[in-house]
Amino acid sequence: MQNRTPGNTQGIDVSRYQGNIDWAKVKASGITFVFIKATEGRTYVDPNFEKNVTGALAAGMMVGTYHFFRGTTVEIAKAEAAHYANTLNKVGGAKAMQLPPVMDYENNPGNLSKAQMNTVAKAFLTELQRLTGVKPIIYTGNSFAGNFDASLGTYDLWIARYSNSRVPDDQPAWKRWTFWQYTDSGKVNGITGNVDMNEFEGTAAQLRARYAAATPNPTNPTNPTEPSNPTNPGNPSNPTNPSNPNPPKGGEPMTAEEKAAFDALKAQVDRLQARQQMEVPVWAKAAVDAALAYDTKNPLFSIDNGASYDFYRFITVMHRRGLFKK
Repeated sequence: MQNRTPGNTQGIDVSRYQGNIDWAKVKASGITFVFIKATEGRTYVDPNFEKNVTGALAAGMMVGTYHFFRGTTVEIAKAEAAHYANTLNKVGGAKAMQLPPVMDYENNPGNLSKAQMNTVAKAFLTELQRLTGVKPIIYTGNSFAGNFDASLGTYDLWIARYSNSRVPDDQPAWKRWTFWQYTDSGKVNGITGNVDMNEFEGTAAQLRARYAAATPNPTNPTNPTEPSNPTNPGNPSNPTNPSNPNPPKGGEPMTAEEKAAFDALKAQVDRLQARQQMEVPVWAKAAVDAALAYDTKNPLFSIDNGASYDFYRFITVMHRRGLFKK
């Protein structure tokens, strides 16, 4: 495979083992991207996952996440993908990140054959893409990569080989790396102790452009926790009419046409709620409270068991349009 190149952008990957991280210092040190551990197996969630994602995004870094894969059957592989996707929903989903989700497959706990390893890997990758809408990346070690057949070469490769002189070996599935983890003993300002160092095969601008279409960030870049207002970003209180600073007053009886439109919106709400669930984000709380208070006798919806990220975005937009004003 190719060697490292001066000018290629630099990144890190972290988990709970890095402890509390000063992300502003990390960014200031020249690190442009990070992969953050999210999950492992079917139940484990890294205790620092949400904190790390929030901090890295706030510092302006390009953020991706990874799942440590332990699957030994197709069923377990799919369950792991669902666990990972559900955990990502707590931070806005895979599309809220700048980099794709990652399958970290670097050992063989079930002593599977190569054919079986490829089968479970494909099951995980396919299910994860179905659940998140984003094509994943594969992380693996230089020696372990030889287990994967050419069909997995359609996925970008993040490979580990700790060397200053030897490049990663050509593999049946890959002849180039997209990311190279070249040491596990890096030193970065803002992190106590060692940290894995990674290089992307291009500049920071090229990295951002490479995955821009795959992970369109639905959030407001000035506030990563709040949805943007694409219709009228300069006037969040009224997205439909830039010349009118006040939202519609509401309160008038609905016409038959408006009632039909409202019923259609309610049906959409029901569909959105049926998706994967999460608690009310801070940025959506005012909208949710207003919607629930609109008709206390016949609530528009219930969030006793949470709701999807798309649902909260939808309710927030409706709130900004003045739909829930009495």
